[in-house]
Amino acid sequence: MKAFITVLQVIAALGLIATVLLQSGRSAGISGAIAGGAEQLFGKKKGLDDLLSRLSAIAAIAFLLLSLLLSLI
Repeated sequence: MKAFITVLQVIAALGLIATVLLQSGRSAGISGAIAGGAEQLFGKKKGLDDLLSRLSAIAAIAFLLLSLLLSLI
């Protein structure tokens, strides 16, 4: 049972790493702050960025819960 949960935790960790790395950056640096960064500030995330954001949150919650479960076993 412990080995199965550990495998699930590794899968959740790899999924979390992958989704975070695939997300686009939130800031375009100093040029983004000067030349129209406010468009992204008030805009809504769409498409792939929104999906990756939700998947990373799900993977983070799964990783946290599996870590807590493993500490109890």
